[in-house]
Amino acid sequence: MKKSFTVLLVAALTVSACSGWRDSRANPSNWFGSSTPADPVETSAYDADALVPEQKDGGGLFSGTEPEDISVPIARIDELRIDPTPGGAIVYAAGTAARQGAYNARLVRTESEENQKNGVLEFTFRVNYPNKATNQGTERSRMVSDAINISQKDLESTRLVRVVGEQNALESRRR
Repeated sequence: MKKSFTVLLVAALTVSACSGWRDSRANPSNWFGSSTPADPVETSAYDADALVPEQKDGGGLFSGTEPEDISVPIARIDELRIDPTPGGAIVYAAGTAARQGAYNARLVRTESEENQKNGVLEFTFRVNYPNKATNQGTERSRMVSDAINISQKDLESTRLVRVVGEQNALESRRR
């Protein structure tokens, strides 16, 4: 009876000491806060080199031309969530397309020296639309989502994760 009471007492004290873990900075679920609205980054639609194709190295004997990217940024970003994993994190974004039929949703990483210097991991949420005209439809019927896995190595230098759409952007800061 004394042994079981002692084991029960030690177990209760051990479990009660775990409440400090919830608010600890070492807890991976506390690494990023909730998403907040941010202004979209302005890009010049009238770039002087917009029609000049990029030269790619390493064209092989059987390499063909890559298909043209006809995707566009999604109309509005509605949700940004970052879920920690043992090997890094999963960035989940949901948005509303301008019209029905959006497909091939993907988060495309935006590389820039300024982002790397400031510890910003930026993605553009891009979708494709059908060639034929489609109805606008209800907001619920235009919802699209995508997620991307980020490695622990990329997260080490990241202070901010931003997902950009056509009308808005959401970002989440590291605590």
